[in-house]
Amino acid sequence: MNDILNAGGFLRKLTWEHIGLILAILVLTRLLVMLVRWVVRQTAEKAAPRYRLGILRLSPILRLLIDLASIVIIVPILVEPTFQNVAALSAAVFLALAFALKDYVSSLAAGVTTILENTYQPGDWIEVDGTYGEVKFIGLRAVHIVTPDDTEVIIPHSRIWTASLHNASSGNHSLLCVADFYLHPDHDAASARAKLQEAAESSPYRQPDTPVTVIVLEKPWGTHYRVKAYVRESREQFLLISDVTVRGKESLRKMNIRFAQAPYAETGR
Repeated sequence: MNDILNAGGFLRKLTWEHIGLILAILVLTRLLVMLVRWVVRQTAEKAAPRYRLGILRLSPILRLLIDLASIVIIVPILVEPTFQNVAALSAAVFLALAFALKDYVSSLAAGVTTILENTYQPGDWIEVDGTYGEVKFIGLRAVHIVTPDDTEVIIPHSRIWTASLHNASSGNHSLLCVADFYLHPDHDAASARAKLQEAAESSPYRQPDTPVTVIVLEKPWGTHYRVKAYVRESREQFLLISDVTVRGKESLRKMNIRFAQAPYAETGR
């Protein structure tokens, strides 16, 4: 057993007393972690609601401190505290950390690149890996964005090395919004286009003195209209899309224009 444990060349010869002491420390560490979790949970439930999350945050921090304390106690039992042993152990730990944290270091490097190149900034609306939201905080390792459904998503900066990043605002207060309409192909397209453009131009959420564009695309199932307009404030983009959609549908109904419908799937009996 001692030959196996001393494979690194710096572990001392262990006795059964050493092994028993290490096992006892590990068991006590586990019990202490469980006790701390229970105490923190009970304290958080009894505290005022505004303090609950702050108290619960202490649980992982205290667990980390307990684990580090157990490592500090166990290492002198395993390693003879000489200069050569400490140097060898430090080198082994450094190599292990370098391998384990290579993704973390990559995120740090990407974070520095992001800050220097100003790839995105707080307030921008970006999309990464299909997640779209407003940038709330840029850390050294990750960017924190909040989706339209008020969900915070933390994305490592290292994603800029391999994924496409879409920045809808790029530091501007305004951004381009698109409202989609799907109409039956048998209608007066020129009049429908004019009404949809009028609906967008009259929206209170539109940025004044900005153009409104209506794109018409013919599809096998109908006609697709894309109404493009710049919003007054980026946070109001979904209000603008909703307002244009409501105004546009009302105008189209007054013109007795039918909307396109997806064909119903046939089901077997």
